Amino acid sequence: MHRRFVCSLAAAWLIALASAAPAQRVAETRKVEIRAQTIEMFDPRDASRTRFGALAFRGGLVLTSSHAEFGGISSLRVGADGARFLATSDKGNWLRGRIVYRGTAPIGIADAEMAPILGADGRPLNKRGWYDTESLAEDGGTVYVGIERVHEIVRFDYGRHGLRARGQPIPVPAGIKALPNNKSLECLVVPPRGVPHAGTLIAISERGVDSKGNILGWLIGGASPGAFTVKRTDEFEVSDCAVTPRGDLLILERSFSWLRGVAMRIRRVPLARVAPGALLDGPELIVADMGYQIDNMEGLSVHTAADGALVLTLISDDNFSPLQRTVLLQFTLAE
Repeated sequence: MHRRFVCSLAAAWLIALASAAPAQRVAETRKVEIRAQTIEMFDPRDASRTRFGALAFRGGLVLTSSHAEFGGISSLRVGADGARFLATSDKGNWLRGRIVYRGTAPIGIADAEMAPILGADGRPLNKRGWYDTESLAEDGGTVYVGIERVHEIVRFDYGRHGLRARGQPIPVPAGIKALPNNKSLECLVVPPRGVPHAGTLIAISERGVDSKGNILGWLIGGASPGAFTVKRTDEFEVSDCAVTPRGDLLILERSFSWLRGVAMRIRRVPLARVAPGALLDGPELIVADMGYQIDNMEGLSVHTAADGALVLTLISDDNFSPLQRTVLLQFTLAE
């Protein structure tokens, strides 16, 4: 009797261990070696030029890795220290690490780790087809991820659980559910305290448009939720956004044509103008085409450097293609 009881316990323990092991392996955080080649000039045609529109070039990197999951980086948030960063990839993975500097110029990436983004059940989101994780917002220890194709926003307690945090889908406006399949949420941001719409989740689509061809966006939660639009011009589409401590919304855009290739643009809109029913437009901070050191620029983050400079960090999505690059660029807003 006793022996049979012990054997039953052992069998149950082995079954439980076997069933738990795959989930544990799937959720494993792995260290990633990222190689970096510095970009000394944003304009290869003119080594002396450092000013581009309202931005001054600070430095850049071309990033590569032998890790099979590295690439497809679609969103980026750099910490207040200007070093630590969190990013997401098209395949439903987290990437975090540290930007290494020489003076004010980035020269490498250290302490890089990747892990699958987990759903509420502890399984990777990409196992249920929620893999196109394109946008990222931080609000203290809370992180929001926007997922294209399924038109979902998922909330994580990242401050408490880090890369093992489990995502909970949040309610979204009906208009988000009606967005085009592969032109959905590309911009998520939560303005910090001290600026308009602090604590409100702002979401902008890539190319979901209204009847006039303007790009759709939403204020989610907060004191004045509702839909707004962003004026679309010159075939540009939204690829990310960020908020400055001064209360401006910076909108990163990119365009592509087989004739001209890829281009990028950043526009600035005061947050005070963002309101239900508003049509947003603002001056261009920078416009750059394939003559400059760009690729498919999809991530934008803003932080204040130790010297007080407002630093913009951009990153490109290489679509896991050998014909494209993962490019990290930094500029200061020269005002």
